[in-house]
Amino acid sequence: MDASELVSLASARAEELPGAAAENPFGPEWDVYKVRGRVFLLMPVDGTGRVTLKSQPDDAVALRATFADIVPGYHMNKKHWITLNPGRSLEAGLVRELVTDSYLLVVEKLPRAQRPVDPDTFGRRPL
Repeated sequence: MDASELVSLASARAEELPGAAAENPFGPEWDVYKVRGRVFLLMPVDGTGRVTLKSQPDDAVALRATFADIVPGYHMNKKHWITLNPGRSLEAGLVRELVTDSYLLVVEKLPRAQRPVDPDTFGRRPL
């Protein structure tokens, strides 16, 4: 997956998520997606195609060990954030899933009255 595909896919998925909005709080050099004012995705507008997402610490370790194009979060807490770099190890489904997981990690920390979705059931198909 090249840089433009990665950025396009990640931003498209973020824009689909209820209550998510793109902002530029750090200036025009960064696209930042937030839900209810809390960050779940960051992308520098510099052509690198880097996408930085929240991740559970154990998942972050496993993802970095499994995928060559997933590294510790760029300019973020390395335990709770990962960065996706353009490369051959990333597939569209994985990117969409990681963006959704990042979003849900933020949503679950919001007060119940502010949650745009139930993080325990969002995106799950009924049995």
